[in-house]
Amino acid sequence: MTAMTLAEASAYVVETNPVFAIEKNEIRGVIYRTFKNVPPHFRALLQDARQMHGKGKSDFLVYKDERWTFDEFTAESNRLAQAMSENLGVKQGDRVGIAMRNFPELLMLMMAISSIGAVSVLFNAWWTSQELQYGFNDSGVKIVFADGQRRRRILPFAGIRGIRIIGVRDGETMGELTYSGLRDGTSKSSWSEVVIDTDDDFAIMYSSGTTDHPKGVVQTYRGAMSAIFTWLMTFAMAPLMTDEPLPAPKPQAMLIVTPLFHVTATHPMFLLGLAMGAKLVLLHKWDAEEAVRIIEEEQVTRFLGVPTQSAELVDAARKSGADLPSLEYVGSGGAKRPAAQVDVLTRAFPNSAVASGWGMTETNAVGLGIAGPDYAERPESTGRLLPPLQDMRILADDGNQVPNGEIGELCVKSPANMRCYLNKPGATAEVFRDGWLYTGDLATVDDEGYVTIVDRRKEIIIRGGENISCLDVEGALHCHPAVAEAAVFSIPDERLGEIVGAGIQIKPGMQVSASQLAAFLKDHIAEYKIPAQYWFREETLPRGATDKTDRRALRAECLSTDTQGA
Repeated sequence: MTAMTLAEASAYVVETNPVFAIEKNEIRGVIYRTFKNVPPHFRALLQDARQMHGKGKSDFLVYKDERWTFDEFTAESNRLAQAMSENLGVKQGDRVGIAMRNFPELLMLMMAISSIGAVSVLFNAWWTSQELQYGFNDSGVKIVFADGQRRRRILPFAGIRGIRIIGVRDGETMGELTYSGLRDGTSKSSWSEVVIDTDDDFAIMYSSGTTDHPKGVVQTYRGAMSAIFTWLMTFAMAPLMTDEPLPAPKPQAMLIVTPLFHVTATHPMFLLGLAMGAKLVLLHKWDAEEAVRIIEEEQVTRFLGVPTQSAELVDAARKSGADLPSLEYVGSGGAKRPAAQVDVLTRAFPNSAVASGWGMTETNAVGLGIAGPDYAERPESTGRLLPPLQDMRILADDGNQVPNGEIGELCVKSPANMRCYLNKPGATAEVFRDGWLYTGDLATVDDEGYVTIVDRRKEIIIRGGENISCLDVEGALHCHPAVAEAAVFSIPDERLGEIVGAGIQIKPGMQVSASQLAAFLKDHIAEYKIPAQYWFREETLPRGATDKTDRRALRAECLSTDTQGA
């Protein structure tokens, strides 16, 4: 059979596979193409996944030397749901906070919270106490599950806000309310019967943007399910798009290496793994040597991390002499992979499809994708729009679509898009227009539909997959008494892609060093946001035509000179 095009394969699968049947629905006043037969929410997804994961004793979730079968995972999630409802009084629509590093409890809590119709609020585990306090004020969370380090950061304002902290792991020794006590306090493991609508909210995940504070991205079940089944459909299309015979499918195992408070870990790994019957292996903290060991031991087939992690995985595998033949997929998310890395990965892991993609917290992580030979031929590309629900435009400043090959703003329309930014109607209206999400990313598209991201309108820095708001860092810098003015920008970095740089105007008669500023910032922003390099000056920072700081001019000027006070 002649290989089909992407459009042909999509149309064939939609027409012949009931799982991916499409209908049209009006959602918040806009008509979208939607999946007709997918599970409406996560409780249904878990119940449907039962047949995928089987009734045997095979592992579903692995963390260090701890293992859960699928039945054990769902039973614990259901006990937690019952206990939250009966003992903590959590009701449908309530927001429940999760603040911890990568622990198995986080995944079970997400399922428990959603099963009773409550909303998970996932806080960035790297945030300082000050940043967490903003998140709690913004979300209104009164109950939070936290590990020890996060608990210590929440305690300074917990009493003022009336927050109940349930300790997890090392956080259980710090108070009376504990995760294990809650779980073990009931033997009820039956499924909740709360009625949940597919357009109900399931989570709030915070994403840095162009404002001085992170924005709470409100995600719905329909949005998440649209993303999950869009990715699942790529597996159904793959055999139709090649003349080469594909290897027989084998049991899938996913290694989760990125933080679970980000969509890169929760959506195309955890939630997709549920739907496809995969084993999930959880890494508490990134360690390339440990990742190689786990991939070999657990026969991991799918790896998805930021480009830095892919590069470090190659180095660690070489040092240990490991070929990692089980790997079938080495993907990149959170930041654009350097083009030169594509060939390195292809050579290092010849059995794998090296892949990249683009998605946002605002799109439930779905968007563009490219893999295998297509990617090897176009290493600068971000990929093509994944069918069948999404639409895309590349628009000029006047709102008109630009010709292929010209730069414009990437805009997407899809039921996977977020519902809104929490408590920010103005910011929501700014990015949503007639159902189209204006992403702030500047891109080109060629005649074959391959998109290349070339720049960002948004004033953010992507450091190893972490979004950092320039204005967020600038706000913290301006708190220092010696800083008259500060502007933050990205610096190219071979390992992390980008790091943070800052141009500083010092107040007359005052002095401050880079080390002093860094020490000062530790109490105001997370460590990964602290500038790695500073440029100090006495004169005003460069201005543009509207008298705003010309960030690009400052960046070019600074990068052409040596840092001062570093």
